[in-house]
Amino acid sequence: MKTILVPVELHDQVAATLQAAALLGTAFGSYLEGFPLHPALSPFLAADAMGATILYDAEFEEDEATLQKARQAFENKMRAHGIAEGGGTAGQAAYNWRDEAQGDNFVGSHSRLFDITVVGRPGTKDGQPRGTTLEAALFESGRPVLIAPPEELQKIGERILIAWNGSTETARTIGWAMPLLRRAQHVVVLTVKGSGVSGPSGKEVATYLDRHAIRAEVRSVEPGGRAAGKTTLDEVTNLGCDLLVRGAYTQSRLRQLIFGGTTRQIIAEAKVPVFMAH
Repeated sequence: MKTILVPVELHDQVAATLQAAALLGTAFGSYLEGFPLHPALSPFLAADAMGATILYDAEFEEDEATLQKARQAFENKMRAHGIAEGGGTAGQAAYNWRDEAQGDNFVGSHSRLFDITVVGRPGTKDGQPRGTTLEAALFESGRPVLIAPPEELQKIGERILIAWNGSTETARTIGWAMPLLRRAQHVVVLTVKGSGVSGPSGKEVATYLDRHAIRAEVRSVEPGGRAAGKTTLDEVTNLGCDLLVRGAYTQSRLRQLIFGGTTRQIIAEAKVPVFMAH
């Protein structure tokens, strides 16, 4: 977790998102890079004799005041955590700011150079982070994402719950999360009975972690009529965990969009940071 990318958009959750990034950066002595994120473009169609042409409303271009507010929000949070601008010294967190505003496509490509990207938990209302930013980082970077909850955190990664569903995606996510798992005071490997795909058991996952000097508690719970996502989030609360580790979209995105799914519910409702990879 030595390099962290932080797209900064002035949504209602920006303080909580930056707080999560700063906590992660100070824990690992990371380099954090922030940049202003373009708002979503608003396309409209203009018809002529040759057919319809997609145009974009020019109002998406930020004025200088908006760009400065984004920079100020980022830098104020970094400084509040004692994170210095520039290269810093070995083992100490440092930050840098890119002045040019970028869109979601840049998030997807530039995040390939970072160990993790921190974004806010997306929502569907005005003033909430947008899902396209998360999806760009999740599906285009080849790296993990930390989804910050709406409320500011005071700690991260002391008690970690791994939502094990037997999948390739979650196995990959555990691999990315090893630096956090090694630092944790308590790790739980949770399986929800009747959900997931064919794969190793939760006990086998705990044995794997033990070989990396990570002791983990194994829990298997009955959903009791609840969806797997709701069951997982309830266990996070019941166990007092402050980080959830899970692979993203074991089912296809289209299937989850139509029928719902565990990933979508966790993204929409989690009240703790979620460490995800696809």
